[in-house]
Amino acid sequence: MSTLSQILEHKIIAIIRGVQPRDVLPIAEAMYAGGIRLLEVTMNSIEPLAVIKEVSAKMGDKMIIGAGTVLDAATAKEAAAAGARFILSPILEPEVIRTARELGVVSIPGAYTATEIYAAYKQGADMIKVFPATSAAYIKDISAPLPKMHLLPTGGITPENIKDFQKAGAAGFGIGSSLVNAKTAVTAEYLQQLTEKSKLFIRALQS
Repeated sequence: MSTLSQILEHKIIAIIRGVQPRDVLPIAEAMYAGGIRLLEVTMNSIEPLAVIKEVSAKMGDKMIIGAGTVLDAATAKEAAAAGARFILSPILEPEVIRTARELGVVSIPGAYTATEIYAAYKQGADMIKVFPATSAAYIKDISAPLPKMHLLPTGGITPENIKDFQKAGAAGFGIGSSLVNAKTAVTAEYLQQLTEKSKLFIRALQS
């Protein structure tokens, strides 16, 4: 199964930003236990390339690792070399899309307006990160005239509203601080809570 097919199947991309490198693998394993299968490590985190390499090696095919906050082609190349299988950006940068496609990794640029989303699609994006995701109603409004786009709303997704976003036409979801809180000490109790929170998101999506 291709990386894109797996993203479309599992839908929830957990975003890790600003977490201490030593804590990322335990966090990934805790979320995996809760049903999460897609993980984004942002490039503005601490030692992101080393983290992507470690987690990709340790988790193998159990969890697909991607790189987030990729702003240029050089960073996209470094992330893919470290093991990232998808490249996310908060912006629409044609060079990043082109580089991801050349490297054979999934391209998920960021866009917001209908014009930006269509431009990303025309330039070869596999999915489009709608950021910020202000409401499910906005996703519905965008999906109506642009039904072929795989939209990935990011920011503000919770267990309470994820189903609304899905019904509105979202193909996936980027979930950050409402799942992984980088400011919380990573203890056994926190990891257990993270597993339960992951299960909560999965149940809400499948309900």
